[in-house]
Amino acid sequence: MDKINFFPDGLEVQNKKIILRLDLNVPLKDRVIEDFTRIDLCLPFVKKLVKKKAKIIIVTHLGRPKGNRDPALSLMPIYKYIKSSLKTNVYFFMGNFDNEVKDKFSHLKEGEIILVENIRYFREEIEDDDSFAKKLGSLGDIFINDAFSCSHRKQASIHKITKYVDKSYAGPLLKKEIEAINLVIQNKKEPVTCIIGGSKISTKINIITSLLEKVNNLIIVGAMANNFFVHKKLKIGKSLVESDTGEIIKKIYKIAKENSCEIMIPEDCMVGTSFDGEGKKQNLDKIKDSEIILDIGPNTISKIKKKIDLSNTVLWNGPAGYFENEYFSNGTRSIAEIISKNTLERSLISVLGGGDTLSAINKIKNKLSFSHLSTAGGAFLEYLEGKDLPGLRVLK
Repeated sequence: MDKINFFPDGLEVQNKKIILRLDLNVPLKDRVIEDFTRIDLCLPFVKKLVKKKAKIIIVTHLGRPKGNRDPALSLMPIYKYIKSSLKTNVYFFMGNFDNEVKDKFSHLKEGEIILVENIRYFREEIEDDDSFAKKLGSLGDIFINDAFSCSHRKQASIHKITKYVDKSYAGPLLKKEIEAINLVIQNKKEPVTCIIGGSKISTKINIITSLLEKVNNLIIVGAMANNFFVHKKLKIGKSLVESDTGEIIKKIYKIAKENSCEIMIPEDCMVGTSFDGEGKKQNLDKIKDSEIILDIGPNTISKIKKKIDLSNTVLWNGPAGYFENEYFSNGTRSIAEIISKNTLERSLISVLGGGDTLSAINKIKNKLSFSHLSTAGGAFLEYLEGKDLPGLRVLK
């Protein structure tokens, strides 16, 4: 981490054009922003640059338009929100990155902002195209990557752009993300408990095996736990499950044993006959063929509470159930409240990450406190795993 070039607070940026890569990938419904968290987290640094009289060019993406100008993924709602939140001129660039692109940004004055339309409208962005990165880089004197959540991707506005800008730095949000994750994997206070949820074990096998060497307890929740139930010859009805995970699970238990890491899986659950209906408590040995496991049960919540109460560090990635339905949100909400209470009352180090985790937390009405709530998904997991992220490598 100490090798990464972080943006120095005292750097003189007046009249400098700064290309600021942010993650403003917020959820939209009918082109209306449903959750402003990502934008609100970015605004303090933007305001700081405005105050320093920099000329700011904001680059971000929204969704996966795959190089097409999908109107549903336009940044217009985000532009309107940013414009209303800042006391300066904010412009919206909807043009192309042709050979005259520098002229199109020449009107920008000190303390003003241009928001570039969805950078993933350009296929060259996704392909990490060198020529596109050069045109993008030509717009600024300084590049700042404050989008940790995108830093695992080799894309032009994250990766190759650094070849064509005089100075490149990591922003304050990115720094905060790395510092928080390092509390779990480097400067950790034991015992460390990791709670992993979500649906697919195959996509998280590398991170799970990596964590088994770093944590004392691993708690499996969500649909991922169904694979462990099948491994133990339990019936799971119509529940979501992957095929051929037996060898993966054997490997997980083997590595856990070698590293004295305790694995916990749910002992009871909440089931329904559909994702939209009501739920009821069910023991794992009594799941009917018509039922779907959609949340953890009260006994499991009690066991998780005991583990968290005895831990000094907790890492949580992935909800405990189908939280979108209130009947199956209790597991996720209970874990969040238990972690929050311990964070407040006895300074538990709590790091939460992953897009679904963030969405689940935002649905909880009670005010919660955590050491760090990450907006990153894939980058969060890959950094935990120890991978060298392309977007960070070019900032060293």
